[in-house]
Amino acid sequence: MFWTRLASGIVLVILATVTLYFGGYVTGVVTLLLSLIGVFELMRVYKVEKTVMAFVAYIATIVYYVLLMTSNSKYVMPMMIIYLLLVLAIYVIAYPKYKDKEAFAAFTSFFYVAVMLSYIYQIREMEFGGYLVILAFICSWGNDTLAYCAGVTMGKHKMTPLLSPKKSIEGLIGGILGAGLLGAIFGLLFNNYVKPVDNAILWFFLVGAIGAIPAVIGDLAASAIKRNNEIKDYGKLIPGHGGVMDRFDSIIFTAPIIYYALNMFM
Repeated sequence: MFWTRLASGIVLVILATVTLYFGGYVTGVVTLLLSLIGVFELMRVYKVEKTVMAFVAYIATIVYYVLLMTSNSKYVMPMMIIYLLLVLAIYVIAYPKYKDKEAFAAFTSFFYVAVMLSYIYQIREMEFGGYLVILAFICSWGNDTLAYCAGVTMGKHKMTPLLSPKKSIEGLIGGILGAGLLGAIFGLLFNNYVKPVDNAILWFFLVGAIGAIPAVIGDLAASAIKRNNEIKDYGKLIPGHGGVMDRFDSIIFTAPIIYYALNMFM
């Protein structure tokens, strides 16, 4: 399992590097495909992945990304309102075929996965986005790794004993500070080789630390959904890791925070 997970991780890093390097439509289309798979995985949890509800969610995901990639984001909010109305229309017209939680799952899956994950593409499209998008992965995956190391070496106080017994408060703090430190190192390099930024080390430390907090929430939220629905993984797409929701559960929350933090600080 370790070697399978390691090999899959290496392949993921290579694919992510290539995707983010080209940017534009390449990043947009790959993020769209990941979002579609993630929406499918989450809809499957509620056993509605092959229904009209799911079909509308998939169409909404595609339309949303088309609006982003064609610089028509002013239509995103109206599109979301129409989508919600469609979901509720299906719910009431087909009543009692669908339960309320299935209708809410359809809208939540779209917003939770497609909208949140799209911020990877949106960061990439910023000025110097090819560099800045790395921060999202630093905060997410860097936080995971450093939180694990801190938890193993110093962890004594359980953070969520019922939901994730192995996670500790010390691990949480270590992950946040570690992501902040990685952010500071990134800021130093960015300041020296990309663009001079006043107080770059401090600002990027804050971006890294702030971005790590939602990563923890995203990870635990995804775990809670799995526990409530008694499943081990969301999918089997990535050997040793599970599905898109298993691998990107933390970055789904991190990417939007990083996007707005960068806009605020820079």
